[in-house]
Amino acid sequence: MTNADRVAALEGRADSYPAREQLQARGGRRLLSSDRAWVWLLPVVLLLLAIGIYPFLYNIWNSFREFNPMTGRIEPVGLENWQRLVSEIVEPAGRVRGALWTTAVYVVSALAVEFALGLGIAVLLNSGVWLAGLWQALLILPMVVPPTVAAVMFKVLENPDYGAFSYYLQQIGIADKVEPLLGGTGKYALQAVLIPDIWQWTPFFVLILLAGLKAIPSEPLEASQVDGASAWQTFWHVTLPMLRPMIAVAVLFRLVDLLKVFDYIFVLTSGGPGTRTEVISFYAYQRSFTTIEWGYGSVLGLLIFVLALVVANLFVRVFKVAW
Repeated sequence: MTNADRVAALEGRADSYPAREQLQARGGRRLLSSDRAWVWLLPVVLLLLAIGIYPFLYNIWNSFREFNPMTGRIEPVGLENWQRLVSEIVEPAGRVRGALWTTAVYVVSALAVEFALGLGIAVLLNSGVWLAGLWQALLILPMVVPPTVAAVMFKVLENPDYGAFSYYLQQIGIADKVEPLLGGTGKYALQAVLIPDIWQWTPFFVLILLAGLKAIPSEPLEASQVDGASAWQTFWHVTLPMLRPMIAVAVLFRLVDLLKVFDYIFVLTSGGPGTRTEVISFYAYQRSFTTIEWGYGSVLGLLIFVLALVVANLFVRVFKVAW
């Protein structure tokens, strides 16, 4: 066979093989190919549906039922639980109405103090304070502590008999043995619960706002100084407006988290004295697991969900938060 014959034979074999594009097309039709992204996403989607959508739908279904202690069964009650919720909101002395008011006071107080302290500390660290890197690292530590552990720590510190924090407050005349932070008539009970929350989550604002301050370009700040603006005018009219997106995101995350606060209330006061520190999430816990009213507890859980959804969406629209 001559060389020409060999070349012709090889070319014939090459023509008999599928083209490269055909092979890739066949591979693309395989179940686990990169062209079928839904196959890879399906397990994650199913997991999210299982841990997110299913409990939500179950709560809706459960809100129309209630546990009957006489029969030991969960029985249908129709709209009875929802009617009870409306009546407790409308009535001036309703538990839900009081819990919603306490929740609102707690959320606004915590947000205001944490934001003010966080912004002040962030500005201080951004100014080049001594050992700024060390302080930033230490600020992460309170956020690492579980909220329940933080609440136990401050329960010891605020104890009227041997707590260090309570002792110093008594020395400066803010509290006394008759009306301590924890105990008495509960005059300072809400403040006692707010202290560990502020200690633990002020660093959250510090770190986010500090990152925003470091990202601000220097040109607008220098231009304002050239125009004769004071340090306060530069901060108020230049720095804060440029920091607005970071502020909005930080406040939104804390707002949603504060609406469902539970750990500090449960450990420090259990909603007391009386109902002074009873927030809506703790009231839902009581109805569900103390008095075994599972149906009404589901209704309260859905109320918290709707409340968080509405407040978050209103905040996004008002402050035009961009993701």
